[in-house]
Amino acid sequence: MTLRNRVQPDGLITDSPMRGLFTGNRGILHKKDKHMGDALWRHRAWICCTLSWQGRRRPVMTGRNWTELFFLDEAVAFAAGHRPCAYCRRDAYNAFKNAWGKDLKAPAMDSILHENRAIKGARALQHHGADAQKLPAGTFIKTEDFVMLTHDAALPYSPSGYGAPRPRPKGHVTVLTSQPMINVLRGGYAPQIHHSAQIPLFP
Repeated sequence: MTLRNRVQPDGLITDSPMRGLFTGNRGILHKKDKHMGDALWRHRAWICCTLSWQGRRRPVMTGRNWTELFFLDEAVAFAAGHRPCAYCRRDAYNAFKNAWGKDLKAPAMDSILHENRAIKGARALQHHGADAQKLPAGTFIKTEDFVMLTHDAALPYSPSGYGAPRPRPKGHVTVLTSQPMINVLRGGYAPQIHHSAQIPLFP
């Protein structure tokens, strides 16, 4: 059975047999039968974790600890609103914190991230608009599909990987990556990208 635990760039959760490069969580979202409920999150600490940690293995959606979610890569996790885990990805977390630009602890960053990804009182996720030419590499936008921007092109997303590069769009676009995450990208954080990308993220 394919579980509903794959996170899209818009933050919604779907089913896919492809696990991707990272896992993470937003709290306990599954029920005893491993089916997902209607909630999109249970707490504000949305994290992105490594798939391999000290040789440990655990079956997904067991017990009542947390619900394992999966991302194609770190750019998708950022677009969905997940930051690096400070426990299993300490180096990435420290790089993220440095790129943030202010010396904030994780709860403070989580609060800011949540304000910029959730529609208050609606239990739904938000997006915003911006000039495509001013967006940094690693940002996700929504056109007719999900697209990740590189320094000079755009890569269409699918659960199994990225398609052939397209010209970078111009003008006003719908942006999925929240403004704090965009600031982190501008601050020099380089997200790990899936190997299917046919061109590098940066020049």
